[in-house]
Amino acid sequence: MSAPPSTILSVLPEEAEAIRGAVRAPDLAALGRGQVIAGPEHVAGLLALLSDPAVSDPIYDLPRPFTIESISQWVAEARRKQADGEAILTVALDDNGEIASYSYFTIWPERSAAELAGAIRADRQQSGNGRSGAARSFQWMFERLGVRLIGLTAALDNDRSARVIEAAGFVAKGVRDSVRPDGTIRQSRYWELLRDSA
Repeated sequence: MSAPPSTILSVLPEEAEAIRGAVRAPDLAALGRGQVIAGPEHVAGLLALLSDPAVSDPIYDLPRPFTIESISQWVAEARRKQADGEAILTVALDDNGEIASYSYFTIWPERSAAELAGAIRADRQQSGNGRSGAARSFQWMFERLGVRLIGLTAALDNDRSARVIEAAGFVAKGVRDSVRPDGTIRQSRYWELLRDSA
């Protein structure tokens, strides 16, 4: 389960409400081609994507085990959280209409903060798509959602994600415990980036 960034910002109610509004009605154009809000029609594609260990193994907060039911509930929960202004689950569709990646944005409007989790299909990894997509996502979170702080985690042995995060200018903040949906703990490397530093 996602936890808000360690840094706490002072946020006026008007700023928090503006962030909630941006989350409820997001402009996905700046995220890249083929980006759509995940819905029931994407459940089978998400199941196929996440069933590949090369995609899902490094991600602690996914709804395991992967089944049609668990993915359906995950998508429905994301839609409910989006209506509350607190999350956005997107998928990127390739030219064949298949899911090439997913992004899960968790937002804490009252803290002007957000987190991003996601993964790209195995055949697109190591191609630079992940790095460029992450950079677009960070910029979008600051500019379109209006948050001022992004916090990110990665498994201690997830060097690929660490390289992407550090190349984007995030500042290492040590190690924190990440709670999986089943309640178990995974230690994660942790980074933060302030909008004014980006």
